Amino acid sequence: MSSKRMTVAMFCLIAGSTVFNTGCFTMTGPSLGIFSVPIPVSPYQQKKREDEFHIHERYARVPILGPITAGGPVKALDPPSQDEIWRALERANPVQGGIPFFHETQRNNVTMVVDKIADYIDPPRVIPLIGPAQLHHAHYKCTIYFSERKIIGWPIPHTLEDEDSVEVIYIDHNHFHMVGDVDLGDASTHY
Repeated sequence: MSSKRMTVAMFCLIAGSTVFNTGCFTMTGPSLGIFSVPIPVSPYQQKKREDEFHIHERYARVPILGPITAGGPVKALDPPSQDEIWRALERANPVQGGIPFFHETQRNNVTMVVDKIADYIDPPRVIPLIGPAQLHHAHYKCTIYFSERKIIGWPIPHTLEDEDSVEVIYIDHNHFHMVGDVDLGDASTHY
């Protein structure tokens, strides 16, 4: 065999071993087969899932608090945060997803005013999986002042500005208060 053929064969052997010895083609341990190939996910779907998880984690759960003390103040939990108000506004009147240079919407100079409308407690009742509890309601009116700017780039480029935009969002915060003796005792005695 000539030295030229030997060099080409050696080069092919080295090239083949480097290609097939990368982390993508050889695996040790269990293999998922065709399911081990990554599948691209659109940024829209990823953001949608992240937003759903964010809302579920922070705002979709109802907390269960201790009993209300006799003669103590009956006060609701914290009022809605600016993040919660902004996300509620985006669900009611979305501006995300504009197409650059064709149609975009911006909200600037945002001011939020939160007013408590109602704060009351339902009478005690037995709630499944919780036991005797009272539902505490708190209703808030959130007024959002902002300037809205719409940039339209096609067919005729122009910009529309509304300096005095106002949106009103109503947000309800509900949570439970346990009623009576909440001493659970030793968990091993309950069946």
